Amino acid sequence: MLVGISPLISPELLDTLYRMGHGDEIVFADAHFPGESHNERVIRADGLNIAPLLEAVSPLFILDQYVESPLAMMDAVEDDTLDPEVEAAYLSALRKSWPDTHSPERVERFAFYEQARAAFAVVMTGETAKYGNIILKKGVTPC
Repeated sequence: MLVGISPLISPELLDTLYRMGHGDEIVFADAHFPGESHNERVIRADGLNIAPLLEAVSPLFILDQYVESPLAMMDAVEDDTLDPEVEAAYLSALRKSWPDTHSPERVERFAFYEQARAAFAVVMTGETAKYGNIILKKGVTPC
């Protein structure tokens, strides 16, 4: 155990966050996301929900301040609906460290998959919320 690092953050996830550069993206994926077929670097966080994991990660991770939206979530497919509580929970978790965090950009399903393929890593969680996937873009760490 390390002082000041949440026990929700595995050694593999901590290593991944450290190795990411500014502009790199990481996907926090729900339990249904096809992570293994969309990225070669998959980190398992089974049993964890995304909101607490975002709260644990956010003190260590600066969101990219040079892009319009450093957050992306999958948009609902036609004739389907989003649960606004999912986004609200994620934003609440992130805003504990970064109060000015704006709502995520909504990305069409297959475009989201393409973005996940290009991401630095995918974290597979135990999240069961529908459309519960979120992508974070890492920012420049201040000196």
